Amino acid sequence: MSDTTQGVPFDARALTEPVDPADSERFARELAKRYPRMNAGAFVIIVIMLGLAVTGAIITFAFAAAFGGGEPNGANLLALVVAAAIAGVILWAFRTHRRRQRERQYRLDRFARANGMSYVPVVKAPPLPGMIFGVGRERRAWDLVRGDAPRFVEFANYQYTTGSGKHKTTHTWAYVAIRLDAPLPHIVLDALGNNSIFGSNLPVGFDADQRLSLEGDFDRHFALYCPEGYEADALYLFTPDIMARFLDNAGQLDVEIVDDWMFLYTRRRISTLDPATWAWLFSVVGALIGKLDQWGRWRDDRMAVGPRPVAGGVARAFTASAAVAPPEQGVAAPGRRLKRRFSWAGVVGIGIAVVVFLLEVMGNVD
Repeated sequence: MSDTTQGVPFDARALTEPVDPADSERFARELAKRYPRMNAGAFVIIVIMLGLAVTGAIITFAFAAAFGGGEPNGANLLALVVAAAIAGVILWAFRTHRRRQRERQYRLDRFARANGMSYVPVVKAPPLPGMIFGVGRERRAWDLVRGDAPRFVEFANYQYTTGSGKHKTTHTWAYVAIRLDAPLPHIVLDALGNNSIFGSNLPVGFDADQRLSLEGDFDRHFALYCPEGYEADALYLFTPDIMARFLDNAGQLDVEIVDDWMFLYTRRRISTLDPATWAWLFSVVGALIGKLDQWGRWRDDRMAVGPRPVAGGVARAFTASAAVAPPEQGVAAPGRRLKRRFSWAGVVGIGIAVVVFLLEVMGNVD
């Protein structure tokens, strides 16, 4: 991944340069071969809509023939023309949407290649451990841009659905996923600057007893949560220079460290054709990556496994001279996940939904 902060030119020309339609069409065909099911949903929708328009036209013509003496009258002919026009508009809108989508995907692919990365159009239910990935259903990430050096980084838009019927809601997020050198304790930095008057915008809440206060201005910008008993470890990880990097570069992003991943979350789309957005993202990641190597040296003392055999055979493993093993890479069970907060708001919401459902059922019965 190229980065202006590391002396490698940031190349955003592909996001704005003119695109030859033939090139984008050719790229679309290549994507269709690699991801044959990618466009299945869109084609199903257009077939259904066109089918409804054609069915309406046929019914209108049949009605006119049956009740108009075998000949359609002017009103019915007008209805037929309208139905045909609707079908034409639907087809035109679909083709326009597909052309713009293909151009966007082609631009993002060229942009990714120009910066030493790769492009993936869509991933359903990405198998990532972050808090936004285990919520709801119909989970998918799209317009993924990935890089492998100096460490794996993935930029993507993301959405999932909760509720059903009139209460169905689609939640839109975007994330940056950065692979770490080793598993770390579960730590969340809730950016206070992007919260609403109702509190945190995160999809889950965490027990307030796990909040850790840090020095300086950090607490004015982030609420940091770490597992109980891991306060000293959090202080080891979030040294003053690390905190300064987060304050200067990621003050409007929510951050989650879980297993061997760090996630940066935002509600705005980040995988776009806007060069300014990408310049900001590259600068954020470049600033943080430069400090992540020191996290790879962290070890959880709770992972010590006791006596370890030394050279000389199995018999010496049980003697007093056996060596004591240093901590292994990993996190002990108490530090792997934060305790989630019991949400009265969620209970009240479920109760209201149940009451509304019962009232609707009773109304139908009457």
